[in-house]
Amino acid sequence: METVNADREALAAMAGGDPDEPVVMLNLLRYRERAEAGYGVDGLSGREAYGIYGQRFAKEMGPKYGGEPIWMGRAHHSIIGSEEWDIVILVRYPARRLFLAMVNDPEYQAIAPIRAAALADSRLIEMSQLLPKA
Repeated sequence: METVNADREALAAMAGGDPDEPVVMLNLLRYRERAEAGYGVDGLSGREAYGIYGQRFAKEMGPKYGGEPIWMGRAHHSIIGSEEWDIVILVRYPARRLFLAMVNDPEYQAIAPIRAAALADSRLIEMSQLLPKA
């Protein structure tokens, strides 16, 4: 199953959680060889197009909704499973309601197609802290 766009049912389920609980979003990303045409990133590689999305996200959405990348790295080998990813990013939001407000913001919806044009496949997984902080 390859997907790059949000599942509305999953967002509705997320909205049922504690709105003030901090969440970390796990992003698993596989770039397209060439970005999909028609989204202002024509002729760029998927990696380059995602870089444009990332810059706009950091400038426009991160400060507004508190989205803070806390870890980003290159994915290497799937030791369990067979999926292959290029990049893994963990983004922390101070409250679940802020992430949900962001994905519904028309400004975010204006840059989200760049993300989709850049990616061949992705996963976005909501996580909350289970173990106490050290």
